[in-house]
Amino acid sequence: MLPALLMKKTLGGLLIVILVLGVGLYLVLHYFLGSIAKAGVNKFGPGITQTKVELQDAKISPISGTGTLTGFTVGNPVGWSTADAFRLGRIHLNIEPMSLFKDHIVINELIIEQPEFNYETKIVASNVGDLLKNIEASGTKKNQPTSEQGKPIKMVIKKLRLEGGKVTVGMGPTSIPLPMPPLVMSDIGVAEGGITPAQVAYAIMANVMTNVVAATTGGMSQLGGTSGAAAVETAKQAGEAIKGLFGGSKKPAAPQPTPAK
Repeated sequence: MLPALLMKKTLGGLLIVILVLGVGLYLVLHYFLGSIAKAGVNKFGPGITQTKVELQDAKISPISGTGTLTGFTVGNPVGWSTADAFRLGRIHLNIEPMSLFKDHIVINELIIEQPEFNYETKIVASNVGDLLKNIEASGTKKNQPTSEQGKPIKMVIKKLRLEGGKVTVGMGPTSIPLPMPPLVMSDIGVAEGGITPAQVAYAIMANVMTNVVAATTGGMSQLGGTSGAAAVETAKQAGEAIKGLFGGSKKPAAPQPTPAK
């Protein structure tokens, strides 16, 4: 009877040790995965945008792969105000956790809540447009993030949703906040078998830029008046510049024949 009792105590002790180790490992991985994401954004982000980039906090579950990023800001490019180009309220993601340790990161879902964009324009240029140019240029540089094996890191985002956003047009007391239409994207980088972080950023920002211009044009049209008309014209000119930047045709549309009276 004594050996049996001793065996039970030993097994009970082993179970407690395993439980404690398991909880400890979970907590370590929970902190570690978030730290990897935060460190990666803060290290490589400025090289991609050529501006200030900061992610304040990241928490990712090592079991489910779900997590939340908070305090993500991107500064304005050179030549614009000292304000941030945009701030993202909260980013919810569902990631394949072990892919963070590989050169092929798979994000199943990315939800961006309440993003705030500051839209500044000068004739046909804009701060967001210049930011997009910076991102495009960074894709040709050699200082791209790599895995521990030295391979370029590629990413896939299967589903992305941006909701509850707003864009502030102008600066100071004359600035005007306008709601942004929601943005939904899917299978980013899937067909290519993964794309670089710079290419991911460009694909997303290109679509965001279109939404920013759409929100600006639509909102200012409703305001009317001389200032509203001027802002609409500026937004239209910026939109034409964006089409050229995205590889769209710069040729004007062919004139339509005048209908006979």
